[in-house]
Parts: sequence; structure tokens; C-alpha cells
Amino acid sequence: MEWLTDPQAWIALVTLTTLEIVLGIDNVIFISIQASKLPYHLQTKARRVGLGLAMFIRIALLFSFTWLMGLTIPLFTVVGNEISGRDLILIIGGLFLIWKSTMEIHEKLEGEEMAAPNRVGATFKSVIFQILLLDVVFSLDSIITALGMAQQLGIMIAAVIIAVVFMMVFSEKISIFVEQHPTIKMLALSFLLLIGVALIGDGLDMHIPKGYIYFAMGFSIMIEILNMKIRKSNPVKLHQPHLEISNDKIKSDSTSSTDS
Repeated sequence: MEWLTDPQAWIALVTLTTLEIVLGIDNVIFISIQASKLPYHLQTKARRVGLGLAMFIRIALLFSFTWLMGLTIPLFTVVGNEISGRDLILIIGGLFLIWKSTMEIHEKLEGEEMAAPNRVGATFKSVIFQILLLDVVFSLDSIITALGMAQQLGIMIAAVIIAVVFMMVFSEKISIFVEQHPTIKMLALSFLLLIGVALIGDGLDMHIPKGYIYFAMGFSIMIEILNMKIRKSNPVKLHQPHLEISNDKIKSDSTSSTDS
């Protein structure tokens, strides 16, 4: 713990914490969208559990430095590109993110709206499982950045914990904002598509600078916020495949359809 009295260590901690927060934006977006599928009373719990798992996964990866380095050893070659274990994780994670985002966009724009009793929605365990899978992929960039910027394990762990606590505080506000503005939700899903492509690119040694991605995300959100300020029309209504409708409403609908 000698780093506590070292000014350079504190500078490294602040810098690394900031980077961890920035690199965790995509994780927060994914967790917020996944949690929104659950009943309202479980959404906050899902976000906290998801971010908590992200924190423990990142700390565990920090302690498995040797294993991480082993992931960089080439396993085979495809079209002149050496593919390592890390590359495979990034490629599979990118493909999963593209598939998941595409399905979400289709469901929100062209899916069918049905009452919750008539259709089984996402379960808490399934949502957490999907969050856990993407946490591993998202954590790789974060941990590799941490390993490259700091030498003391204490600094890296502290930065991860501070960043996750920060994201826990603001994840609910981000989630509410995304849910209340359908066009922002579509943008968020588009960002996940973009991040999925970037992950595949990294896995194939075709690196897309993160600065370009985050600038595009920030610029798009800024333009959409200006649009929301200017527009006077009602916002677009997205489909809700798992509506929580009261039994009385369902009964009245079924009675009216029978009468007709």
C-alpha cells in the first residue's frame, strides 16, 4: 500500500478510473436494455447485480494476469491473421452483440405486442446470464488498459471499484432516460451494433480507435437531444412484446371481443 503516499500513483488512479468509466459506457447501455425486459420491480436489482458481476469479473481478471497473457498466444491462422484465445472471445462476443442488438431492434419496431400472461418474458436468471457473458467480453479491453497504465495491483483494483460504483449511481438515470425516449433507445441499440463490429475488428487485428466510436456515439446523442428540443410532435412508440397488463384489462378486452 505504499502507493497511497505517491502523487504519481494518485494521478494514475484518477486517469485509470476515468478510462474505466468511459470504457464501461457500452456495458451500462447493454445492462440497461437487458434489465428493461424485466418487471419494473426487478430492473434496479438486475442493473446492480449486473454491474456487481462486472466488478468481480474485472478484479478476478486482474489477479489472473498470467492467464490473460496466455490468451494472446496464437492458436491458428485464418487468411493470414493469427487468431488467439483473446481474439476468439472478442469475435464471438462481437457476433453475439450484433445478433442480440439486431433482434432487439426488430422486436421493438416490428415485433408483436402481447399481454404478459399470453407470452413468457425474460427471466431474471436469463437476463443476468446474458449480462455475465458480455461482461467478460467488455472486461477484456478494460483490464488490458489497466495493465498497460499502472503497475500496482492496488491502483487497478481501486480504479475498477470506483468506476463500478459511479456507474451504479448513474445507471438508473441512464436507463430511465433511454426508456422514456424511444429514439435514444434505437440509438443505443445501434451503438451496440457498432461496438459489436469493433470487437470483431479487434479480434481480426483490424483495430478501430475507440475515440472514433465514442465521438460518434456522443455526437449522435447530442444531435438527437437537439431534435427532441425542437420537435413538437409525439415521440415514436416502440412495440412492447411483454406488456404488464392487469387482469381486469385483459378480461374487459376479451369480453368486448366476444360481444363483437
